[in-house]
Amino acid sequence: MSNNVKLKTGGLTVLREMNPAMISYNIEMTEVSGGTFWRAYTPGQIAGTEEVPAPDFRQGFASMHQWYDPIDTTNPRLIKLAKELGPVWIRVSGTWATKTYYDFDGTGITPEGYQSRLTKEQWINLLNFVKAVGGRLLISVSNCEGLHSADEPWNPSEAEKIFALSAEHGVPISAVEFTNEPNMMEMTGFPKGYTPADFRRDQDLFHKWVRANYPDVIVVGPSTCDADALAQGMGGEAGGAGIADIIPSCTTGELLDGCTEPLDVFSYHYYNGVSERMEPLCPSAYTPPSEATSEQYLGMAGLCARAFAPYRDKYCPGAEMWVTESGDAGAGGHTWASTYLEVQRTLNEFGSFSAVTNGVIFHNTLASSDYGYLQHGTFEPRPSYFAALLWNKVMGLSVLDAAEPIREGAHVYAHSRADGKDGIAYLVINNSKTEATTVELPKDAVKYYLDGNGDMRSKVMYLNGKPLTLGEGDTLPSLDGECVKAGSYEIAPGACCFFVI
Repeated sequence: MSNNVKLKTGGLTVLREMNPAMISYNIEMTEVSGGTFWRAYTPGQIAGTEEVPAPDFRQGFASMHQWYDPIDTTNPRLIKLAKELGPVWIRVSGTWATKTYYDFDGTGITPEGYQSRLTKEQWINLLNFVKAVGGRLLISVSNCEGLHSADEPWNPSEAEKIFALSAEHGVPISAVEFTNEPNMMEMTGFPKGYTPADFRRDQDLFHKWVRANYPDVIVVGPSTCDADALAQGMGGEAGGAGIADIIPSCTTGELLDGCTEPLDVFSYHYYNGVSERMEPLCPSAYTPPSEATSEQYLGMAGLCARAFAPYRDKYCPGAEMWVTESGDAGAGGHTWASTYLEVQRTLNEFGSFSAVTNGVIFHNTLASSDYGYLQHGTFEPRPSYFAALLWNKVMGLSVLDAAEPIREGAHVYAHSRADGKDGIAYLVINNSKTEATTVELPKDAVKYYLDGNGDMRSKVMYLNGKPLTLGEGDTLPSLDGECVKAGSYEIAPGACCFFVI
């Protein structure tokens, strides 16, 4: 049976005001310094016509990775497209960052105990990028055997270098997380024998050092992908990226209970399970493409926000929640991450997160792996990039109760208008595979109708029937809506539509 949605012209309850930089992104440290990252899918795998071979787990994650040179953060196309996303936070972190040595003196040496080396030129290029796009910088710092052993306290010798150079260059670090995903201690790269007690000791030392020397910096944490927290939020079922379920890990409580330095912002990581690469190892955490628009799959973002909210309320009550790593699937994204099929999840994440809490979502990543907003190397924009642009163009910062229950075929979200005018901006997602959704407009409106032109795995998204691709000289396509009269309008299965009333 088809759904019928009646939009209103007013009278909706205001839930909250959102951070204007809600849509932000990661540039992983491995992208800045060069290093290994998730292996790119083939065109056939992206189209869904070619299987993804099972990895050789005897090599650990190596068979799922490939080497990438540093991305060119001076590239004009990259800067132009990133700037279009508006005011953002840019997070430079990831597992790679925990084991990176800052070679700002140009020795060319990676000391024992570190995995990689960041040069002064690479970091200055990144700082120039942050400045060019009008962003603010969040980082995590080194905390590996090269810096100290497990029984020795963390020391600021490396952190001092990257904080000082950033401030000297006029792009100060504005927020910090101590480390990336500390709950997965062995995988994260901590010193051998590191325990939650060691982490609590060292995180407090780091936060004290930050507050003593850089008091304006926002302290964020703990940056976990905690399977235990998600299981509790899901009534005991496994959830999240799934990776934390198979790798030795600890809980958020073990990392934070007993810490003396409070957090300013609570952070966690969210993925809709694992990608095809990890499916042989975590079959219960994998979602096939046939279920990519299902209620269970689309519901994960809101579920995670609700699951972690009690932890935020316990460790920093009243604060924002930041999802400092987010995407469709852990382990580099699904084969369809770069296609239109990912758009429903992307837009639904924005809407469902906003309905639960204020905060920031750091999409992983801006321009690497298959879940990046932009194609690695060429920086061609993907459908999810244009979805993010349209959200910012249409949906204002005031979150409203849409007065429509979330159900198959009708995921409805309401905000103030982004242009500041009186009225309401709606997003309607039809995640049904078979039934159209009828939307009743009470008055004239502007419509932004999104689909894959009949192909859910299209690499191009269409806006009101027109393809969204770059023009000559990297000119962005028109993102203008279509004026429509009051009346009834159908949203086809798999399509999404913004209405501005």
